[in-house]
Amino acid sequence: MIPGVGPLAGVRVVELAGIGPGPHACMILADLGADVVRIDRPGGGDLELGSYDVLNRGRPSVALDLKRPEAVATVLRLVERADVLIEGMRPGTTERLGLGPEDCWARNPALVYGRMTGWGQHGPLAHSAGHDMNYISVAGVLHGLGQDPDRPHFPSNLAGDFGGGSTYLVIGVLAALLEARTSGRGQVVDAAIVDGAAHVSAMNANFLDMGQPEERAQGLLNGGVPYYDVYETADGKHLSVAPLEGKFYVEFLQRLGLEDAPDRADPERAGELRSLITARIKERTQAEWVADLEGTDACVAGIVPLSEAARHPHNVAREVYVERDGVVQPAPAPRFSRTSAELGSGPSAPGADTRAALLAWGIDDADALIEAGVAVQR
Repeated sequence: MIPGVGPLAGVRVVELAGIGPGPHACMILADLGADVVRIDRPGGGDLELGSYDVLNRGRPSVALDLKRPEAVATVLRLVERADVLIEGMRPGTTERLGLGPEDCWARNPALVYGRMTGWGQHGPLAHSAGHDMNYISVAGVLHGLGQDPDRPHFPSNLAGDFGGGSTYLVIGVLAALLEARTSGRGQVVDAAIVDGAAHVSAMNANFLDMGQPEERAQGLLNGGVPYYDVYETADGKHLSVAPLEGKFYVEFLQRLGLEDAPDRADPERAGELRSLITARIKERTQAEWVADLEGTDACVAGIVPLSEAARHPHNVAREVYVERDGVVQPAPAPRFSRTSAELGSGPSAPGADTRAALLAWGIDDADALIEAGVAVQR
């Protein structure tokens, strides 16, 4: 196993494999240099995302049959050597397996125990199944998303799983890890998507307090004003238009040749202003507008599909996307001036690294565990 070189080099993490935000959090930790070992079921998980799952990059896979007590004992031996354990099972599941916080702290009192769930560890919905859109529904986030007055539109699973989920799990784990270095005691990080999604949308609490409407296409940032919206170009593509500040809006109007447009502060003329902007942008192609507007203070950008994003000049200059194993994928983020994060290995199939990873973590009877069927080497 190649040791990490980022700012988390030397931090050891045991990951009990899950789906979505849990793997994404562990991908982030691995990208930043942590030594993460992923514990998979021998047959893999319930939701496989192809043979090359980017969320599983940067860490080896160990396949253990956690129905076997010897496998549970092996995880506890890994815990003795770890700084962090991350799991994404329903509340109470790891306790029933013998891998709950108390079981782990008996072996390693300083362990940070990260729990990734949708509803959290307690509450009326805690034990029920759900997915991203369910969590952001209850958090009050989904209701206002989209510009369609008739129904909300959900942004894939970005706002919940990753915005309110894995991001907050990583924040919580790093904060608890920092505290444990001082106190010598670990703690549980209860990262619930419903909590994180609500926290992500904190600015909306301001808007609500200011009396802005909650309905779609009526607020400042959800299409309710003509100067923060998406417009179609002559070739059927689109621009994002966002000159919120007055000085940027003046430049936007000048570059579009709309200096005589109605006062944007007059709600009675908002429809007229929107029609003017719509008609003007429709006169030229996206590429023509991008050539004139991107890189200026008009706050306009061409909307590009993900398949083309890696070729955008700004992303090329910053190497926002990289190619590994023939797959274009996001580079590690954020950036560090001294301990730079680097892309590690590609994703491993469940059990592909069982022997090597166990031995690297000091489990010297790996071959015996494989021979007994407790561990599986793919």
